[in-house]
Amino acid sequence: MACNSGNCQSNCHQNEQVAENDSIPTPTTGSNDGGHQQQQGVCLKCKVSPPISSGSGGGGTGDEARFCADCFRANLFGKFRLAVTSHAMITPSDNVLVAFSGGVASRVALQFVHEMQQRAQKNYEASKDRSLPVFGVGVAFVDESSVCSISKDGVEEAIQEMKSTVSKLAPPVKQFHVVSSASLYSSGSSDEKDRLKKLIGAVDDVTGKDDLLMHLRMWALQKVASENGYTKLVLGLCTSRIACHVIAATVKGQGYSLSADIQYVDARWEVPVVLPLRDCTTQELSILCRIDGLKPSQLVNDLPSGINGLISSFVRLLQEENPSRESTIVRTAGKLTPFHFNRVPEINDSNVPLATIRRQKRYNLKPQESISSESFCPICNSPVIDSNSPSWGSPKTCQFTEFASSCCSSCQFQILPQDQLSMKEFCSLLPERLVARSKPKYNGNLDMLREQIQDCLLSDSDGET
Repeated sequence: MACNSGNCQSNCHQNEQVAENDSIPTPTTGSNDGGHQQQQGVCLKCKVSPPISSGSGGGGTGDEARFCADCFRANLFGKFRLAVTSHAMITPSDNVLVAFSGGVASRVALQFVHEMQQRAQKNYEASKDRSLPVFGVGVAFVDESSVCSISKDGVEEAIQEMKSTVSKLAPPVKQFHVVSSASLYSSGSSDEKDRLKKLIGAVDDVTGKDDLLMHLRMWALQKVASENGYTKLVLGLCTSRIACHVIAATVKGQGYSLSADIQYVDARWEVPVVLPLRDCTTQELSILCRIDGLKPSQLVNDLPSGINGLISSFVRLLQEENPSRESTIVRTAGKLTPFHFNRVPEINDSNVPLATIRRQKRYNLKPQESISSESFCPICNSPVIDSNSPSWGSPKTCQFTEFASSCCSSCQFQILPQDQLSMKEFCSLLPERLVARSKPKYNGNLDMLREQIQDCLLSDSDGET
């Protein structure tokens, strides 16, 4: 409001006019500004085709509101390719196993890996010397019907759809593996499924059941990868899933090991795990499936329960309020110091281009930029602080107490039983490879070690003289 003084020096009359002019809408026609072109419904990149959301009723708030279908796909594949090349996730000598659940994330991961393989195949055929081989690709599905409320017919139908999807991909041919969580038991007996059911039933905590199933799924993928000669395991974990994991892990008290799970590369496993879709959201992947006609074939499984279910709902609400919330969570967590195994092992293969080796050295972690950890939880394989590791062989502790002490705090409080009798039964139901991981290389047998060095030990009588 302007004052009535004729000698006013504050230019209040001018400010009032500016405010009135600002309230008048500015016309968008006839302007060459990129933002105005976007308001007219033109792709921000090619400036020719309309954005995706304009052809689907509008309402888009992400890249679908800015890019056309072709540019959107090119942008998404660019994120994938940048992650793969920057961190040397896939090299010509690799044999890659793609974890495939049939959902949108794993479906896009399979499609993008397949396209990279096709390009490598064309380059191989076009080259004169054919010095660079084409990396192999396999697909693995984990069958959890024995412990989840999924009908057998539904599982068989989903497996057939996945086999059909994989077989329809252009050559090179990709082998399809179906592995059950019960295959972790090496006994080969018919009661493997019963033992697995009893193992899951022995966990009282709802969140613990969900986490244990996830850990067993990962161990099953590692088993099929190592037995079939694969060198990398590709997971379809995207920004949305990682954002949920960041908050859930924080709530569960997994702050120490959190940075290990959210990096592009995780080589703590026997077969290194890579996350090429780390920078893509579930919404983007769903839109791409719709554009390319990629049909997801995910089983109708139980939704995440307990803490995991609450966190998923919470992050979904955050994303609805602000489409960049998931990316913000992941970028913030990405500032945590990674571990020394969050990098691809050094390449010493002569078939790998020198540019790839240089790129790997450029992006690999320096020793002073990472945390070193030699102890891992036998259940979830999370790094644990070395000072928390148990003192094996102590006569005052039993084997089951020592196993519990070697686990991380999250597994101790949410998966392991609290009383010793139930703990004994729980350990007897675990796959042997998980129990064996809690023991040192000499299996904690100090008596055997004592026998081996008996001649070098002093007796009590020798100590008195």
